[in-house]
Amino acid sequence: MNGMAFKSIKFLLEVNFYISVFVLIAGCLFSVSDRYSIFEFNEDLYGALDNNLRIIMIYLAMTEMVILIYCYFRQNFQVMIPVGFFLIMMIASMRVYGEINDIGIDETFPLFFLYTGLSHILYGVMIRIEKKWRL
Repeated sequence: MNGMAFKSIKFLLEVNFYISVFVLIAGCLFSVSDRYSIFEFNEDLYGALDNNLRIIMIYLAMTEMVILIYCYFRQNFQVMIPVGFFLIMMIASMRVYGEINDIGIDETFPLFFLYTGLSHILYGVMIRIEKKWRL
């Protein structure tokens, strides 16, 4: 792959990564409010359990911000590979949480975590390739 093609792909993956970071943090933080949330929380039906899910989303946003700060200062974004893997694993975790607690989980959660997880993995892999090949 020539340098120009790699730079174009790198730019697209980098833009997509930062969009996914914004979507992840905003989606998690907006989960606090019923008015702005992109997810459906049926609080009338499930009460405190859905509030626990909202708190989990807040922790996820805070964790993402801490990891980004760490990566920025260390100038090492390869750690996004396992972060993306764990975001994808959240799909199964949410299903298990819903089944154990007998609550319905919004159908947009799997798409949310799949997009953000794959974006993180692809960006981390791209950074790893770039460092290995010194492009």
